[in-house]
Amino acid sequence: MDLGPIRDQIDKLDRQLVEVLNARLKLAGEIGKVKRSQGGQIYVAEREEAVLQKVTGQNQGPIKNEALRAIYREIMSAAIALEKPLLIAYLGPEATNTHLAAMKKFGASVDYHAMATIGDIFTAVEKGEADYAVIPIENSTEGSVRDALDQFVESDLKIVAQIYLEITHALISTSPLEKIERVYSKDQALAQCRNWLQRHLPHAQLIDAPSTSRAVQIAKDEPGSAAVASELAATTHGVPIVVKNIQDKADNTTRFFVLGKKASGAVGSGKDITSFAISLGDAAASHSGSLLRMLMPLAERGINLSKIESRPSKKRPWDYYFFIDVSGHYDDPKMKEALAELQKFCPFVKWLGSYPAAS
Repeated sequence: MDLGPIRDQIDKLDRQLVEVLNARLKLAGEIGKVKRSQGGQIYVAEREEAVLQKVTGQNQGPIKNEALRAIYREIMSAAIALEKPLLIAYLGPEATNTHLAAMKKFGASVDYHAMATIGDIFTAVEKGEADYAVIPIENSTEGSVRDALDQFVESDLKIVAQIYLEITHALISTSPLEKIERVYSKDQALAQCRNWLQRHLPHAQLIDAPSTSRAVQIAKDEPGSAAVASELAATTHGVPIVVKNIQDKADNTTRFFVLGKKASGAVGSGKDITSFAISLGDAAASHSGSLLRMLMPLAERGINLSKIESRPSKKRPWDYYFFIDVSGHYDDPKMKEALAELQKFCPFVKWLGSYPAAS
């Protein structure tokens, strides 16, 4: 069969695609000019999600929706870069899972900056040194990232989007499996592979590292050492992968937040999550059923609670902040009513952000 005519058709379509993409980016550039003149945000999570839902809704195949979303994320990344160069801070170093999540959300056309701690990330965005930030917030196996929750109490940053990333871990080392005596990684990564490590490396010492990527750097220079990290980290630092997919749970997933100085738009995506931090203060000790009382304004208005977690306030013993996620947008009338009622008896009610439920 002569492939020439088919390849000619592909070449023609490629030329058309390039022309259409450039035309789209020019229009995005015009939108950027208007946004800048009006002081609007360049990155709008609900608009991004609306575009992705629209294009996947129009998809008749054979391309899969996941692949189509990935293509459009890169198109929107290029558009954002034309509107305004963006700097995205993330929990580093390079090639961590947070770095992967940031690239999944913002694409290859923006700039990234690795930060050493979650506190540093909050400070960078608050001071305008970064436009947005990506932080891990919870893992499906090991639960919440406590440092991240604690930062929200004092910070004015808002959650503008969320990202779900399936986490796969590899054992990475210059030594063969039978020679490995030490395994380095972030504490949560080690915990997510605990059973595998106990079965295959029962005598190895497990050592906490600042990050999964840093663990690979350490293992690279230590014979008899290994790291638990992503395949990207192995490739980035040039260290062989000994075993792939060593995580204990096949559906091991981490949720990340995108943080910005301004909240997302008032309209929302139609399927939103709103996060709050709430303290009951003295009511928790002086009134029975105070936690139930805190939840009733939401339940009575049909607002679904999808998550609740407590953290010590660190101000006095047995005083807690409650972090909750509920369905709906902050500007929904029922949400406003519930919030007003909560504020009557809760001394601290802080809106952390409203953002599209889809990742």
